[in-house]
Amino acid sequence: MCCLFGLIDYAQCLSVKRKEKIIKVLSRESEVRGTHATGVAYLTGDKMTVYKRPKAAHSMRFKFDSNPQVIMGHCRFTTQGTEKNNENNHPFYSEKLGFSLAHNGVLYNDVLLRQQEHLPKPKIETDSYVAVQLIEKKNTLSFDSLKYMAEKVEGSFCFTVLDRNNNIYLVKGDNPLAVVDAGGYYLYASTEAILASALKKLGIYHFEQIKLGEGEIMRIDRNGKRVKDTFEFSERFYGLWGRYGGYYNYGYWNSSKSKKNDEYIKQYTKDLIDYAALVGIDEDTILNLIKDGFSLDEIENMIYDTEYYYEMEAMYDDALTEI
Repeated sequence: MCCLFGLIDYAQCLSVKRKEKIIKVLSRESEVRGTHATGVAYLTGDKMTVYKRPKAAHSMRFKFDSNPQVIMGHCRFTTQGTEKNNENNHPFYSEKLGFSLAHNGVLYNDVLLRQQEHLPKPKIETDSYVAVQLIEKKNTLSFDSLKYMAEKVEGSFCFTVLDRNNNIYLVKGDNPLAVVDAGGYYLYASTEAILASALKKLGIYHFEQIKLGEGEIMRIDRNGKRVKDTFEFSERFYGLWGRYGGYYNYGYWNSSKSKKNDEYIKQYTKDLIDYAALVGIDEDTILNLIKDGFSLDEIENMIYDTEYYYEMEAMYDDALTEI
């Protein structure tokens, strides 16, 4: 639904101009997964800078006054909380603990978690922000607080979290993440296809793929050292249906709330149509599937499993063959 991307210059071997070029290419390649907003987070000295706008990546201009060692990025496809309110866009910044967080996926139990964990209702309207609140509840950013967060949220997810010491944490649920070590610096993106295309356009032909499995957290420090931990991960498919079907599962819908039910179904259908358009499936196809009796969650599964993604995977394989 969205795309994570970024770089970690652990050998401090990249010029600021080269980093601007890398982020430009990575972000534009990431547009296939979201064009509603784009943002980056990075440290300037000991100050965290978050630059984000409700714009597609190709409309952004990335200029870094300093030469940041780590840059964490996000392209957004909106599912909850209008992108026109820039506070709803990623990355999110924790004033309390000084970290930034970006999320790819959809969480459907954010409202329930705020009730159960006695979390305040924030001004930020996105489901993703509850991850920031859960980490803040532990009063520290660590493997333990990230495990706590990852085991509490329900839905689909992959998180990246940048702290004020230039450590970046990659928290992988069931959403994809591709990472490579290009010799002196790491690059990452939400899919292998996106990353492979970016590497090719950047002229980067020598790299090592870094594997990260479901239920794993990897911390990469400013010196490039990698440390892993795990969390209890139960593989479940929620996606958009998690967002809308989740209200049904927790009793938000009943016969007396049919109007609210209709509103959610309409919004879910609109989101499916918008997301399908990003992968080349037109609105008439979605409407015909509904007419033919397919449920919305079945159609979402079809979108995620479309031949488009197989074509992207083939492109990645071709790029590796050429390398």
